[in-house]
Amino acid sequence: MSVKSFYIRNMLLKYDKQLITARRLARYNQALRMARGEEEPSIPQDVKRGIMVERIAREVMESLLLSGSENPIVQEIKQQLERDVGERLQFKYPPTELDLQVYRETPQGPVEVTPAEKADIMEKLWQISLDRVNATML
Repeated sequence: MSVKSFYIRNMLLKYDKQLITARRLARYNQALRMARGEEEPSIPQDVKRGIMVERIAREVMESLLLSGSENPIVQEIKQQLERDVGERLQFKYPPTELDLQVYRETPQGPVEVTPAEKADIMEKLWQISLDRVNATML
């Protein structure tokens, strides 16, 4: 086993323990509320679904799309964005920067878009991601 796989396995085990602890605390809190006679607030199914769609769309955008994944849904979202914008785009996180940078591909090479264009592109990307995730969820 390599050192890298050891660290990854160790990280996943810790994450699994955190999830189990979180579930246990949630069940404990629910039991306390029921013991006090409090009713659990009922959230409509469509609201729960909307929350889940937003959470997954955010994950798709942040983890997969902006990291250069070859996932089929990610590729469809990128293609739709490029059709809407009318040009090829590149998303990069420079090593020394915290903010995402968006580049437009030109014959002279990549050119960074203006902040206003970046905001417009990110809004379109968010809407396309939401629509695509919403269409694929049962």
